[in-house]
Amino acid sequence: MTKLGTSDLDVSRLCLGGNVFGWTADEEASFAVLDAYVAAGGNFVDTADVYSAWGDAHVGGESETVIGRWLKARGNRDAVIVATKVGMLEVGGLDNLRADTIATAAENSLRRLGVDHIDLYYAHQDDPKTPQEETLAAFDALVKAGKVRYVAASNYTAARLTSALEVSEREGFAEYVALQQHYNLVERSYEGELSTAVADAGLSSAPYWSLAKGFLTGKYRPGVEVESVRAAGASKYLDDRGLRVLAALDEVAAAHGTSVASVALAWLAAQPTVAAPIASARTADQLDDLLPALELELKADEIARLTAASEVQIS
Repeated sequence: MTKLGTSDLDVSRLCLGGNVFGWTADEEASFAVLDAYVAAGGNFVDTADVYSAWGDAHVGGESETVIGRWLKARGNRDAVIVATKVGMLEVGGLDNLRADTIATAAENSLRRLGVDHIDLYYAHQDDPKTPQEETLAAFDALVKAGKVRYVAASNYTAARLTSALEVSEREGFAEYVALQQHYNLVERSYEGELSTAVADAGLSSAPYWSLAKGFLTGKYRPGVEVESVRAAGASKYLDDRGLRVLAALDEVAAAHGTSVASVALAWLAAQPTVAAPIASARTADQLDDLLPALELELKADEIARLTAASEVQIS
């Protein structure tokens, strides 16, 4: 377990992404994944009100509803750290960070999850049209009311994250304790200004798309067709650099007798500021490839080998 940023939340080294629950994983499959994750020692589940508004006949909230039913069925609310988000749900006009949106969306999420508080509540994306003072005051009100334990940011630039922290400090509002952003072995733009801002503030990150839409599971290879809604996004990494990364992952995975996916997640977990990479699974079998990341520790030379393989080569 590790502390998440400036909070007192002890989170497992792998965060289970809930974006597939109620979408490509039905309730039965979702329950099986959640059960296996917790049984293996995981305790950190990530979702959002917008999951999965992109599916046929879906309007958002499906993932929260599934997780809520599972929590009730298992009676394990206190053993699970639940993170959800606000600010991207177009249905109902909840795709902003205005005070009324945050208040309404929080109540909706609490109802769907069937809980009396949310452990970690993210601003899903920045909203430049709404003053940060208004957004942060609304989050602070939720914390003071006991409906949210901690707040965090997602998809913020370094400047906007720093600005939000300054506003909270000045006004005495609850401060963002962590950042969620796109980061993995083949997408490393987080490294630099943004990671420095996170480190300087004493925060930590929980990266999403930690497996590059499935590419870093190792199932995407030259000449191999993969049936997945994410196949097009994952296949774009299948270039010379991607092949170098896969070769390095294969080598390290073989040395540890483990899966390529768990090695990719362990590399990410070893990066400065990263507390818990987020990864999702549609089935318990898929989850099996991720679970070793809860404990897998890579050697310094293995981390260096993977880092070097993923560097962009300039000719």
